[in-house]
Amino acid sequence: MHTPDDPNLHQEVLVSPMYLAGSNGTGAAGFAPVAHWPRHYLDEGPCQLLVTSPDQRIRIGWFGDDFELWQISAATEAASATRWTATFNDVTPAEIVAGLTTALARDYAEADPSDGHGRFLADPSVYWADAVQPLLDAGWTRGIPSKPLTVEVIAPDGQAGAVIGTASSWDDETVTLWAGPPGWGTRAEAVFTARTPTHLIAATAAVMANAAPVVRERHQVAREMEHLVTLTPVADAQVPRTPTPLDVRRTAVTQAVHRAARAPRSAADLRVMAAQSRSAGMAQPHPASSSLAAAPAPPLRPPEFRHTSRA
Repeated sequence: MHTPDDPNLHQEVLVSPMYLAGSNGTGAAGFAPVAHWPRHYLDEGPCQLLVTSPDQRIRIGWFGDDFELWQISAATEAASATRWTATFNDVTPAEIVAGLTTALARDYAEADPSDGHGRFLADPSVYWADAVQPLLDAGWTRGIPSKPLTVEVIAPDGQAGAVIGTASSWDDETVTLWAGPPGWGTRAEAVFTARTPTHLIAATAAVMANAAPVVRERHQVAREMEHLVTLTPVADAQVPRTPTPLDVRRTAVTQAVHRAARAPRSAADLRVMAAQSRSAGMAQPHPASSSLAAAPAPPLRPPEFRHTSRA
């Protein structure tokens, strides 16, 4: 347990490997790839938020207070039976969920609306390795199966893996991605039913194989996990920041000024520039109106969806 008087309780840290980082209590990362899809906020029932594709064939449910935090499914028609389902528990990092939602958003965008199909409804591969190929490519190896008729793949650190059923019926759970020691609050699990398109499972597995760390507040990392992960304070890390539009404009202006300063000027050019400068000075707008016109619009912030945190 983290004590409330810990001065570093809310310190931001980089957590590696990412699959052991746990949830940060918000689904923002998982919903980001489908932020442009319709949202349905539900007042009754365990599902608090349902994001659907525009035709409602793909459904992404957020169950904020349940152990199975995410339920994602697809159907051939909006009102037809679910073809496949993927569930993620409340320990799974939302960044892993984003691997699936990113692939779904891409599949839906590329689908032909006239034929009623889409790659997100494709039949799965008959080869078990196709679903976890990103893990194998990253150096994960075959392990000893703990259940009959399954194949297991284990991470180099032994703290994550995949269990693939090789003789499942259409409605069975066929692939499970896991990370962390067994137990409530420590093991992340993503479970896919048998009809889940193989490339969607592989897209999720590819995120697990990614070595990039994720940001968490220190109290969000379970105490039982601290000896299994590397924690680096964000303040001490040289984390590159994505340039904002304002940064891009400032850089462009600075570069233009530097180019102008280096350009050769004749005496006639300088006299013309001086005259233009005096004219501009007399025609300057009122400072108040100028500052209002230049004020940037406040950035839009996506809403956060939190689930009940552990004590």
